[in-house]
Amino acid sequence: MASIASIFARRLTRAAGLQLNATGEVTQNGTALYRLNHPAADKIPDCAYFELLDWLRLHTGDQPDLVFRYAREIRNNDLGALGLAAKSAPTLRDSLLRLERYFRLLTDTAVYCLKEDTDPALFMLEARTPDHPALQFRDECALAGVADNIREFGSDDIKLDHVAFKHDCRSDPAPFEAFFGCKVLFGANHSAIAITPETLDQPNKLGDRGISDFFTQHLDNEIQRLPDLASLKDEVLSHLASRLSDGVPQASDVATRMGMSERTFYRRLADENLSYRDVLRDAQLSLAQDLLTDSKCSIAEVAFLTGFSEQSTFSRAFKRWVGEAPAQFRQLSPRHGTGPRRNWQTLPKPWQNRPIPEAPRHLD
Repeated sequence: MASIASIFARRLTRAAGLQLNATGEVTQNGTALYRLNHPAADKIPDCAYFELLDWLRLHTGDQPDLVFRYAREIRNNDLGALGLAAKSAPTLRDSLLRLERYFRLLTDTAVYCLKEDTDPALFMLEARTPDHPALQFRDECALAGVADNIREFGSDDIKLDHVAFKHDCRSDPAPFEAFFGCKVLFGANHSAIAITPETLDQPNKLGDRGISDFFTQHLDNEIQRLPDLASLKDEVLSHLASRLSDGVPQASDVATRMGMSERTFYRRLADENLSYRDVLRDAQLSLAQDLLTDSKCSIAEVAFLTGFSEQSTFSRAFKRWVGEAPAQFRQLSPRHGTGPRRNWQTLPKPWQNRPIPEAPRHLD
């Protein structure tokens, strides 16, 4: 069952002028007004949390003001080591990357994802639970909380490009635009905060890499204890799949992106009997197989999208990996020929709907 840290429920209840005690009672001046069907000690099941959100929303008249009061109520320090690692990170990008990687320590009802293959970049909130009437309100509170906190620990020049929500606006959008200080779009394809690359590069006021790395190491230890944790290899494969067209990233860049030191990154891979070169090869091979099978990209374009600067270098590597040249592999694939269906790990397909630059310029 999905769950969420009770601190979010406590801060939202306080924002509504109420109190949530450890037994799950919501009180006002000593009078019980509502009771969770679960104690509010550490984490709350998603169903109980969403029911509380729905009740609070209706209790306060579903006014945007509750969203903004919550955003000012929830502070980074409330999030323990994650909040401290985020606000002490060197730049805003580093802060958001820590939220992306470690937010699942607080809940498995949603994840954050920083997408930098668009301009502006998108810090997206993605639900991991079935649809519920409270999710619209939850999304508004979550993004408002992130925006208010990055204003607190980020540089004084932080300006958001825009904010988007997947749902339609239930009231006047003007108060949202006044709070966020930018255009707010409703009925969008995603729920996200849009931030320019220049803003992501700005240093945080309290940035201290040593302190941030200390808390990040603690988070890394915690996240390894989560049940059913995907392997680091899976995370790295997913990361590489969307970035190979920009050239092969250095292991240190991937480690930074994933919120850990390079030393920890190599150690974690070694624990799985892997090297960075192993994972990189698997990512390039899997993406190349997908492109050759499911796209109309030329061999030269496939080479570029998988991080090679020359088609000949790609062709030699591919033949070494699978025993066939790329053109032969394509001819024998189910879609292009009559060969047997092949089995390989399928990665996300970032190449779909993306233009192919005229002149690839990056390293093998």
